[in-house]
Amino acid sequence: MESDWFQVVIDGYHDHLSRAFFAVNPSGSKQDLIGLGASCCDSGWDPVWEVQTRINPDSWTAEIRIPLNQLRYSADSLQTWGLQLRRFIQRNHEEDDWSFWHKNEAGGPPRFGHLEGLQIAHSPRHVELLPYISSTARALEADRGDPFNRGVQSSARIGADIKYLLTSNLTLDATINPDFGQVEVDPAVVNLSAFETSFNEKRPFFIEGAGVFDFGSFNCFFCSNVSSLNAFYSRRIGRAPTGAGLAYAAAKYAEIPAASTILGAAKVTGRTTNGFTVGLLNAVTNRESAQLQFADGSKGTQRVEPLSNYFVGRVKKDFLRGNLVIGGIGTSVRRDMDSTFAPRLTNHAEFVGLDARYTFGAQTYSLIANSGLSTISGDPRVILSRQMNSAHYFQRPDRGAGSDGLLSNRLDSNATSMIGAGGYARMAKDAGNWLWEAAINARTPGFENNDLAFNQRSDYVWYNANIFRSWQKPTQWYRNVNFLFGGQQQKNFEGDLTDRQMQLFASTTTPQFWNVSSFYLWHPALLDDRLLRGGPVVQKPGTGYQEFDFSTDSRRRIVVTSSNNYSWNTQGGWGKSIALSASYRPTSRVSLSFGPSWNDSQSMLQYLTALNDPQATNFYGTRYILAGLREKQLALDTRLNVTFSPTMTLELYAQPFFASGHYAKFKEFSTPRQGHYHIFGEDVGTVSTLLDLTGTVAKYTIDPDGNGPANPFTFVNPDFSQRSLRGNAVFRWEYRPGSVLYFAWTHSRFNQDSEGNLDFSRERTALLASHPNNIFLVKASWWIPR
Repeated sequence: MESDWFQVVIDGYHDHLSRAFFAVNPSGSKQDLIGLGASCCDSGWDPVWEVQTRINPDSWTAEIRIPLNQLRYSADSLQTWGLQLRRFIQRNHEEDDWSFWHKNEAGGPPRFGHLEGLQIAHSPRHVELLPYISSTARALEADRGDPFNRGVQSSARIGADIKYLLTSNLTLDATINPDFGQVEVDPAVVNLSAFETSFNEKRPFFIEGAGVFDFGSFNCFFCSNVSSLNAFYSRRIGRAPTGAGLAYAAAKYAEIPAASTILGAAKVTGRTTNGFTVGLLNAVTNRESAQLQFADGSKGTQRVEPLSNYFVGRVKKDFLRGNLVIGGIGTSVRRDMDSTFAPRLTNHAEFVGLDARYTFGAQTYSLIANSGLSTISGDPRVILSRQMNSAHYFQRPDRGAGSDGLLSNRLDSNATSMIGAGGYARMAKDAGNWLWEAAINARTPGFENNDLAFNQRSDYVWYNANIFRSWQKPTQWYRNVNFLFGGQQQKNFEGDLTDRQMQLFASTTTPQFWNVSSFYLWHPALLDDRLLRGGPVVQKPGTGYQEFDFSTDSRRRIVVTSSNNYSWNTQGGWGKSIALSASYRPTSRVSLSFGPSWNDSQSMLQYLTALNDPQATNFYGTRYILAGLREKQLALDTRLNVTFSPTMTLELYAQPFFASGHYAKFKEFSTPRQGHYHIFGEDVGTVSTLLDLTGTVAKYTIDPDGNGPANPFTFVNPDFSQRSLRGNAVFRWEYRPGSVLYFAWTHSRFNQDSEGNLDFSRERTALLASHPNNIFLVKASWWIPR
């Protein structure tokens, strides 16, 4: 178990050195620690450095060797670097800082000490080549009739990463045919909303130096259901082909690439001699085709992804000794389109943005602001589909007439482009015992940047304000106490009030170093322009939410955390969940954690489908069908990390996941812009069922007005039960400095049916009976410095 850590922080906020962190645990090993805990925030460089530690009877020492060619600094012969030394004493829960500031004061690089008088004769040039070779074997569930899946597949690939110092402060990172097979799998989720799920980036090329490309700074003491002005979501690059459905529709059997091949990618990061932080990234993904076999046995191909180019350019500069930072970003996506993808993908998409951060009053106060302009162009069919997707819903029949330009919200089937804007600003007091903040965040109806970023919703103006009180001086009752009160509000560009929230938050650290926090939210009944997914505005019920979290003393070998919440609304809906996590560290080299979670909810207004019906005059000739949904989820995240030596590690991850959903009380709203609804079979109309051979409901038939003129409609039982198991094991051996050998195994299995009720015994049996898919990877890289 870690008892003591030492950290060196080097920062060139005076002379353009990219910040670098070097952390040492002297109890981890008495041998050299190569690269342990190293991170370079701005340059994207993963340095190779060495540490020699020695544990004495009453003390310990750490000697760090950092080659100059692993740091970024200006070309001046006389250097002044920022320096900070920190010591973390885990057994005392203590942090010692060489350059000190109080907990209620603003700190950071401007408060660092100075390392002056460094005389360096020249800035070394440096190049690193990291070629790799990998082999993959896949054992998948076989289909006897499928010529592309015989159960076992194998492949091999080669590629290389290159790092080159263009100048003393600028680094070129390039990758050719990159391989990401050793990264951790994404967790399983059930997404019944209209919005896309976002996953964290885990691929090394895009993680290293990611901070350079950060844009859309967003900060709040407390806020919810809001997002930053995101400009770059790297998982768009190398994603699964968007035309997979075309292949499945064209032939009986299809072999579709799992991801778009990244032919090559390069980025330049660092700081220029005149103080500009620069980040440039360009990636090219290949045309992808699926292999087909038709019913008559003949074969063919189907294009499933076009050749695409992705570009991101970021620049920012510090002024006033780092208290003022001004920057900008530009992104672009270009595709080599043909008639196949004209209705599916844009020809090109661009985004430009500006941002600034200003701190003043001895860093007590701050102002953050950013804004951006997005534009997409393409075939009228793809622009129409973007107008109608869940971020915009231009097809909503009760929209106003709209206007042209940035504020346009009109559905235009002939449009070949779409333009929008977004912005964010926050003024705050960030230091002291009393803190406060006020913020505004907005997206015009046509803001659309999902070709290379992540945006779930446009068409809103959001406001937030909070007052925060902090007590940081320990007493016999607590070590610290925090309390917050605030609220937020949101309107769309037609003036509809779509959110209003009151929030209370409190937290404390006990004398025993337990962390406890709780917060409460209340939303009154308000309008909702998204619930009917393109239908008219209706009223959603008032909702409340309460959460309680705690964690035990992190110094102990066993640490337990828990997050518990309960929600309810004024129409009888509710939800409750509990998530526990227990971690065990028998030694500093081994950690084991278990994270079970349980969610149970009853939704009253789960969207189901929309049907054309001329009799539905209140809703412009469409019936929007909703239902009550009882949903349950059970998961167990398990991790085991073993450090055999500073150069040899093993990571294991597994997540069994079970989910079920049962739909009942099918209904529709009575009129727009209010919250009353009719339940079919109770208030109006009739509901009949068709059973399958097992006695389970296979279909529902609803007559919305009984003997009235409306036609009945039928739909398949939407109930579901899902079971999945995802996991991987990664053995990593740095057999020489910078050179790594990976052994990775990924295991997955999935099973689903329409049971609609979670029974653990049945779900476990069904999951274990499902056929597993296993992928084995061996990858070796060789670091060649010059």
